[in-house]
Amino acid sequence: MIDTATETTSTPENNATLPNFSDLGLAEPVLKAVLEKGYERPTPIQAEAIPLLLQGKDVIGGSQTGTGKTAAFCLPILTRLLEGGHQKNPRCLILEPTRELAQQVIAQLETYGKYLDLKVVLLHGGVKYGRQREALDAGVDIVVATPGRLLDHMQQKALTLKDLDVLVLDEADRMLDMGFMPDVRRILDKCPDKRQSLLFSATIPPAIEKLSERMLHEPSQIRIGGGRKPAETINHAIYPVDDRQKFDLLVSLLERIEYHSVLIFTRTKAGADIIGNWLNGREEGSASVLHSDRTQSQRDKALKEFKDGKCDILVATDIVARGIDISGVSHVINYDVPENAEDYVHRIGRTGRAERSGDAVTLYTAQDKDFLGAIERFIGKSIERKQLEGFDYAYTPAMQHDKPRKKKRNRGYQAPDSYKPRWRR
Repeated sequence: MIDTATETTSTPENNATLPNFSDLGLAEPVLKAVLEKGYERPTPIQAEAIPLLLQGKDVIGGSQTGTGKTAAFCLPILTRLLEGGHQKNPRCLILEPTRELAQQVIAQLETYGKYLDLKVVLLHGGVKYGRQREALDAGVDIVVATPGRLLDHMQQKALTLKDLDVLVLDEADRMLDMGFMPDVRRILDKCPDKRQSLLFSATIPPAIEKLSERMLHEPSQIRIGGGRKPAETINHAIYPVDDRQKFDLLVSLLERIEYHSVLIFTRTKAGADIIGNWLNGREEGSASVLHSDRTQSQRDKALKEFKDGKCDILVATDIVARGIDISGVSHVINYDVPENAEDYVHRIGRTGRAERSGDAVTLYTAQDKDFLGAIERFIGKSIERKQLEGFDYAYTPAMQHDKPRKKKRNRGYQAPDSYKPRWRR
């Protein structure tokens, strides 16, 4: 049975009433590293989760993106593993759906565990096994892994989970979307029954609810915010356009807006490559591309250059829609409307983080009507439609999709030159 924690929405008013990190019971070396980063007060999910995790309770949690979820489980895990000494096999396993998320967790563990003598190993695909195997052979306290590569090492008997104390399944709904659930169940079968388990998921579909019943024991539930609504710091709008003019509108938007970093989402990997090449060909700023078909070195380079400000445009698939901590993204542009409504919230949540303001634009064509309808039902409100002043729009039904259908004046492929739709008069 799940104990439901009080639902909290992250607002400046709520943050003023939060305790200090020094009041949460973190180990002194961990607290020292946190304070050195300039953090005094936890975010709402950190304030809720850290005491529960330090008590050894199982937790199922969710919050809006950009609210500090990773630190919410990393800080208490580092504190709990401080005692017990080194072992050959891992005492903590953190499962992530993508390499980028796994790398991000490793970075936080290294940052906040800098004063601890704990060994952390990253396991993911796209690289050779040798160095990972050597690190495991030397003994490890915490393993952060993607499911497939972890199972490979287990099958090769490079590690066992028999000594596991803490298991974390992060971005569980994303694991489900990416088809990792069979691998996750195989991993669960190899974990000891006596352990602390944590499951974080933005949404709880039936498959995840069933998994949580198997994975967790009398968990406490934490839900920060509704999970369906974009952060109030994000200004987001829909820009209807003929599908033959999408790229032209994208270029015009980039020429008009004052940005310092733009994240452009496409629906497909091929689409990301095409848009990236087109932008670089037109010299619209330096654009990098990130998706799962890129090599690991290409993925690492693209993300690092974007984070470091060496390129100001990153074109990507939904591989970076969830969890990736990229600070300072001023604009998100959905070149393609996402097929899954919840992905809209995750995508635009890459901007407007940490209570900063951000802008998100979605290019919308007539064939996206069902996708947009699902998004508006999901977030519970209609998204404002806008037109870019001065852009030479071609007529498209997408412009009129909210209005009653009128009798067509011309059934030919091309409207006569004398005809101007109402929105252009």
